[in-house]
Amino acid sequence: MKKIGMLFGKERSFPEAFIDRVNSKQVDGITAEAVKIDKVMQGEPTEYAVIFDRISQDVPFYRAYLKNAALTGTTVINNPFWWSADEKFFNNCLATKIDVPVPKTVILPSRDLPDDTSDGSFSNLAYPLDWEGIFKYVGFPAYMKPFAGGGWKNVYKLESIDDFFDKHAETGQLVMMLQEEIVFTEYYRCYCIGTKHVRIMSYEPRNPHHLRYAADFQPDESKLKLMEDIVVRICTYLGYDFNTVELAWRDGVPYAIDFCNPAPDAERTSVGQENFDWVVETSANYAIEKAQENKSGADNLTWGEYVKRSTSGQPLY
Repeated sequence: MKKIGMLFGKERSFPEAFIDRVNSKQVDGITAEAVKIDKVMQGEPTEYAVIFDRISQDVPFYRAYLKNAALTGTTVINNPFWWSADEKFFNNCLATKIDVPVPKTVILPSRDLPDDTSDGSFSNLAYPLDWEGIFKYVGFPAYMKPFAGGGWKNVYKLESIDDFFDKHAETGQLVMMLQEEIVFTEYYRCYCIGTKHVRIMSYEPRNPHHLRYAADFQPDESKLKLMEDIVVRICTYLGYDFNTVELAWRDGVPYAIDFCNPAPDAERTSVGQENFDWVVETSANYAIEKAQENKSGADNLTWGEYVKRSTSGQPLY
């Protein structure tokens, strides 16, 4: 019997529906359950062929558990090693090399010194930074957001240089990105599962959180095809089994705004019933597929094209 484990935190609707859906399919030799951990011994395998991770980004203990599980043969969705290394600024940098339009973006050192550092720790950093060049490149209005993490935390809209310095003073030790504002006419949030199954959802980030999926943009077939191609390209290079990509259309161009979401919102009350049903069904089928493919004791992780090409000597792009 191959077990599929769901590792989750406070959320309930998606994990419970996922487990129920896998089990309701009654696939021979496959069962699903909530992961149970009572001890973690180095180099010892888990009882799971597949673990679907929804919470390790917030719980370092779980991330360490998943790395050990992956090392001993478990298929982890998503790859915990890549997830640990990835962040939003790198995503934007990669996008510029794989023909995906993204807003002009710069990364900024934290406003306050990190713990256990001093001024002497930054002898390679120019002071002041080339603020004139940075502001000319990005322009205003602009957005400032953490270079890693999600959930719309610590996101600022900035109207001017003075506004930037006022808001940046509030960010403490957070490393922030300053990003060009894309004034869009249409906006979409796109699930991608298994780097092949795409669900394109109308989305309005300017609405209150509970109304963001209430948007009703109507993309034609050419737009749908272009967005699907971009979403698959991004997730194939990053190597995420489960991710969301946000696309904002400006002047006929879809800009990738946010595409480092390896534990994206999948709650029924926020994404809506139709989207919820799709993500439950598609993720259940994909997890079953990965369980059936799992080889005991092997590396069963998904590695993105960026990593695979880097290690094989192939051209990266």
